[in-house]
Amino acid sequence: MTAPTRDALAPVEALSPIDGRYRAATAPLRGLLAEAGLIRARIAVEAQWLLHLAGSVPQLAGSHLPAPVRDRAGQLAREPDVDAAEAVKVIEARINHDVKAVEYYVREQLGKAGASDASLELVHFGCTSEDINNLSYAVMLREARGELCKTLETRISELLQFAHRYADTAMLARTHGQPASPTTLGKEFANVVARLRRARQRWESVAILGKWNGAVGNFNAHAAAVPSVDWPAISRNFVESLGLQYNSYTTQIEPHDWIAEYCDAVAAVNVVLIDLSRDLWGYISLGYLRQRAVAGEVGSSTMPHKVNPIDFENAEGNLGIANALLKHFAEKLPLSRWQRDLTDSTVLRNLGVALGHTLIAWRALGRGLDKIAADPARIAADIEGAWEVLGEAVQTVLRAAGSPSGYERLKDFTRGRAIDEQSLAAFIETLPLSDAEKRRLKALRPESYTGIAAKLAQEI
Repeated sequence: MTAPTRDALAPVEALSPIDGRYRAATAPLRGLLAEAGLIRARIAVEAQWLLHLAGSVPQLAGSHLPAPVRDRAGQLAREPDVDAAEAVKVIEARINHDVKAVEYYVREQLGKAGASDASLELVHFGCTSEDINNLSYAVMLREARGELCKTLETRISELLQFAHRYADTAMLARTHGQPASPTTLGKEFANVVARLRRARQRWESVAILGKWNGAVGNFNAHAAAVPSVDWPAISRNFVESLGLQYNSYTTQIEPHDWIAEYCDAVAAVNVVLIDLSRDLWGYISLGYLRQRAVAGEVGSSTMPHKVNPIDFENAEGNLGIANALLKHFAEKLPLSRWQRDLTDSTVLRNLGVALGHTLIAWRALGRGLDKIAADPARIAADIEGAWEVLGEAVQTVLRAAGSPSGYERLKDFTRGRAIDEQSLAAFIETLPLSDAEKRRLKALRPESYTGIAAKLAQEI
């Protein structure tokens, strides 16, 4: 069956859910990372280079730009026209080269503003397409990081509120899925906050690099045209004027190491959130966390009672897709045959896909967090019956007192057996400890054996 033809693609007809089902969720990134965003970034770089070149190398013919031309170039550098991307695509359809189409568009616009032939020859002067591309992607990814970090910071703030709210809510921990020394629900949220803060800092610290040195990175054409000019200095000043870090040593392409680091850092954030999604899913399954039912929602097509943890499942799934792409980018993009091959071009165009799935997941997590609350009674029911977890405390007190074989005593007493308050108290009476220490150990309860978990959760 052939889909109906329309001028604009309906969301239900989009091949990718990023532009279909999740179109609204990814809207903040669309203007930055869609092809139109790339084209606008390229236009801005071309125009900015012309202005920089005209101001830095006055010995070039055409370097004097009349005010109308300078103003038009400034407009293109700041904010290309809303219909610019479509106009560039029309040119590309004719010449079959995406970056050359941008050059022709910029020349056309400046020509209309009164630029001389000599000035128009300075558009794309000394450039390879990759000079334009690498700076365009650098600016796009910098802006995307700023946008995404706002959502990530919101999630961290929400998790921080949970850490403080449930700092004192004692909870049975599970290692290897089995009852273990108690923690607090708030401390478990605090752990995630700490991990995300570190992962966010790592991502934000990735330096965004740019190169501007011609066809194979040696300023060949520049030096041939005007050998007296310090082209590396001109190049550095231009790249740094865009807020990027200058990369002096490249082939035709900026080697993409920083993009690999960037993608790897985003993937690291996502790994923490996959871990969180799975843990929250498990706590909902145990009944430790309740989900608020949303009026009108259906949890199952056949079981009307269900309130499923779909937001955390949605987050986990999208985080997995994002990381599959991000890890591919990190491994593939730094690889290029000799001075240049084109395999990076099509891969780079999918950066928005990976970051789109990332944003979808982070937003799903937000919806999930908004629906959950602790069930203190259910949490207490588990921990209050887990007297065996106090075996760690008893054997450590024995160690501190210098009593031999404390661990072995407790292993023989507790392993594989049901322990209750009375049997533990009777066992403590048999230990070679002072009466005061015995009374202190008998006063311990599973729900009070949380160490400084509450303090750690409150202090984060």
